[in-house]
Amino acid sequence: MKKILFQGDSITDCCRSRDDDTYLGAGYPEFVCGEMQYKYGEEYTFVNRGVSGNRITDLFARAKSDIINLKPDYVSILIGVNDVWHEIDSHNGVSTQNYEKIYDMLIETLLSELPNTKIAIMEPFVLEHIATCSTDEQPQRWENFYNGILEKAAVAKKIAEKYNLSFIPLQEKFNEVSNRTGVESLTIDGVHPSPGGHKLITEEWLKNFEKTLYK
Repeated sequence: MKKILFQGDSITDCCRSRDDDTYLGAGYPEFVCGEMQYKYGEEYTFVNRGVSGNRITDLFARAKSDIINLKPDYVSILIGVNDVWHEIDSHNGVSTQNYEKIYDMLIETLLSELPNTKIAIMEPFVLEHIATCSTDEQPQRWENFYNGILEKAAVAKKIAEKYNLSFIPLQEKFNEVSNRTGVESLTIDGVHPSPGGHKLITEEWLKNFEKTLYK
C-alpha cells in the first residue's frame, strides 16, 4: 500500500483532523481520496498535513515532522498564497527571492532524505474578489496580490523544472472556469476554494497523477 501526502496551507488543510489521519478535511485531499478509492480500492492511503496560514518558511520548518518522518511514496505541495497575502495585510510575507531560496532548500532536502518519493508541485492561484481587490486604504491591492501570486507561481514552476518534478498548473484553469461560471462558483474569497474550486483542483491533480506519477 502506497502513501500519498498532501502538503500546504489552508487550501489543503480545509479543517482536517489533527488527531485522526482518516479525516482529510472537506477539500481536494478528501475529493482525491474518494476518486482514487473508487478506482484503485485499497492500493493507496492518504494523509493531509496542510496547515492554515502557512508560508513556505513554515512548511520548511516542519518538513522533518510532517513530510520526511511520514515517509510518503507521493507528496504534493501547494504553497505560496500566504507568502503574498500576509505581506499585503500585515507586512509578514515572504519575498519572491526568499520564497525561491527556501522552496529550493525544501525540495533539495526532501530529495536527499526521500530519494524514492515522487513529488508534485502545485501552482498557487488567486481570483479577483472583494477580499482581494483594491480598497480605499490599499488602492493597488489587487495588482499587488495578483502580481505577487504570478511571481510565486513562476518560481514554483521553475523549482519543478530544476528538479524534474511534476508541476500542476492551476491559475489558467481557475481563470478559464471563473470567466464562465463566476468567481464565487470556485472560491469564497478569491483564495479559499468553494466545493467547485476543490473539484477543479481535484481534477487537475488526478490528471497529473495519471500522466506522470502513476507508473
